[in-house]
Amino acid sequence: MLDNLVVRASVRRVTGPLARQLVRCGVSPDLVTVVGSVGTVTAALWFFPAGMFVAGTLVVTVFALFDLLDGAVARARGVCSPFGAVLDSTCDRIADGSLFAGLTWWCMRLGDQPGTAVAALISLVVCQVVSYLKARAEASGLSANGGLVERPERLIVALLGTFLEGIGVPRALAVSLWLLAVGSVITLGQRMLAVRRSAARRAGSAASTGEELA
Repeated sequence: MLDNLVVRASVRRVTGPLARQLVRCGVSPDLVTVVGSVGTVTAALWFFPAGMFVAGTLVVTVFALFDLLDGAVARARGVCSPFGAVLDSTCDRIADGSLFAGLTWWCMRLGDQPGTAVAALISLVVCQVVSYLKARAEASGLSANGGLVERPERLIVALLGTFLEGIGVPRALAVSLWLLAVGSVITLGQRMLAVRRSAARRAGSAASTGEELA
C-alpha cells in the first residue's frame, strides 16, 4: 500500500547519496542485504524474547532500513542481478520470520500473553504465504501486486506495537499483532483475487489471439 511512486521518489532522495558513497567504498548490494538481514535477525531474537522492546525496536528499525539501501546501491552501480533479487527476497523472509518468532517467544515465556502469541504466529505464517503467492504468481507470468498489508506496513505496525509496549502502553503489542494478523489474511485474499483476475485476463487474451489466427 505504501509502495507508490511518491514514496519511492522520497526514499530515493535519501538513499541515493548514501548509496553512491557506499559504491565508492566498494560495498556491494549483496553485502548490504546480508548485513541488514543478519542484524535484523540477531536483534529480533536477542532483544524481543527478553522483553527489551524499545532497544529492540530501534536496532531492528536501523537494520530494516538496509532493505531500502541495497536496491539503491544496486542502482548506483548500474547492476541489478537476478541473484541479488532472489537473495533480497530470501533474506526478507528470514528477517520477517525472526521478528515474529522473537515476539512469539516473549508472549509465551515472559509476557504471559498466549492470545497475542497466536496473533504473532498467524502473522508469521500468513505473511510468508503472501510473499510466496506473489513470487509463485510472477513465476507463472501472472500478477499478484498490492494488498492492504505489504512488507513496509508489516514492519511499521509491528515495530510501532513493540515500541509502545516498551514504553508502557497497555496491550499495545496485542493490538498491533492482531491488526497485522487480520490485515495479512485480508491481503492474502486480495492477492488471490488479483491472481485470479490476472489468469482470467491471460486466458481471455489467449482466446482472442486464437480466434484471430483462426
